[in-house]
Amino acid sequence: MTDFTRLSDLDLSALLCSRVCHDVISPVGAIANGLELMDDPENDQETKVAALDMVRRAANVATAKLKFCRIAFGASGSAGAHIDMGEAGEIAKAFVGDEKIKLEWQVPRENRPKQEVKLLLNMLLLAIEGLPRGGVITAATEGAGFSVRAQGDRAKLKEAMVSVLEGSTDLSNLDARLIQPYYARILGEALDLKLVMAVDGENAILVTAKNAAAAHAAA
Repeated sequence: MTDFTRLSDLDLSALLCSRVCHDVISPVGAIANGLELMDDPENDQETKVAALDMVRRAANVATAKLKFCRIAFGASGSAGAHIDMGEAGEIAKAFVGDEKIKLEWQVPRENRPKQEVKLLLNMLLLAIEGLPRGGVITAATEGAGFSVRAQGDRAKLKEAMVSVLEGSTDLSNLDARLIQPYYARILGEALDLKLVMAVDGENAILVTAKNAAAAHAAA
């Protein structure tokens, strides 16, 4: 694949850390608020029971997000490690939840190199951004690569993210939100897979990762 200008290691690590903090701050804050309500002597028992439920739900959300981020952004095992795709699917489903988006994980249960699993989970994040009102996301293998299709009301491409994937964004404009598609592109390049995010029919977008040479030939 063609090389593209990259962030420094320090900037990349700082922005990825900011992204992870952004993902977990909400449930962690909810836990703190719930504990504060439970500790307030002026609150009645009903309020304290509701607060405990808030803490329990927020803790589950925080755990799901951290497990997902550990694989999607972290080391998650030694160099060259493999990850069970079935386990990755369960972690992805817990991360997505079932309130707004339904995840259909159609990836065969097999051990795959962790970099491939990281790429697929990052593709899932790209697809989620295209569903402002929720919908259905389908993750599947496609030859040596992957595809993630997002279908839902008013599904749309976020041009800023597409620009980052295409390498046409000024790196000085990257923030904690846009660092994720940038990181996904780096993962794809390392695997010789080209990432493409495009409209796929009415109210749907498709994120694909295909062999770079094959993708170039198809274009």
